[in-house]
Amino acid sequence: MACADNPSPLAACFAAVDYAYPWQGLIHRFKFASQPAWAHWFADMLWQQPALRQLASSCDWWLPIPLTGHRLGERGYNQAWELTKALHRQALHTTPTHKTIPNVPRHDVLLKLTDTSDQHALNRSARLANLRAAYCVSPRAADTLPGKSVLLFDDVMTTGATLHAAARTLLHAGAAQVSAVVFARTPPPDVDSAE
Repeated sequence: MACADNPSPLAACFAAVDYAYPWQGLIHRFKFASQPAWAHWFADMLWQQPALRQLASSCDWWLPIPLTGHRLGERGYNQAWELTKALHRQALHTTPTHKTIPNVPRHDVLLKLTDTSDQHALNRSARLANLRAAYCVSPRAADTLPGKSVLLFDDVMTTGATLHAAARTLLHAGAAQVSAVVFARTPPPDVDSAE
């Protein structure tokens, strides 16, 4: 019922694996232990999926979920941007020459305005409140975004709050459609064990 009342702004979302062992540890290294090279391995796993290749090739722009300048300075890199670039390199390397190569990924379209509390410690409603007005479209890209089909990239989708907030910002600015790719997604609760 909640889905009908609050439909997802994402046209589609693709994940390679469940956010569970052993992937949690590898993603933690990728994101927090200064090991951005994991992006190449994650991108290789993602690009092996025909459904992902079809989704990616149908989108005009590939955009990472952005970090604020402060958070980027702390971490030294944006893991979503590293994944986006690695997947694009994989696409260039494997796409036959007679087919269209996906557009160059862009990190200058979607901006994060404020540092927010770490999402992983919050429940869904707190995550949504945490991200309210967190994103905007760069004035440089505002005139060229309308009508574009956008593919957002992030490392993990837990509740979807981050991707939904970013997607709503893009749609409000005129994007025709927004989809998403993540390496890992938190699996839905086991219906049998919940009863």
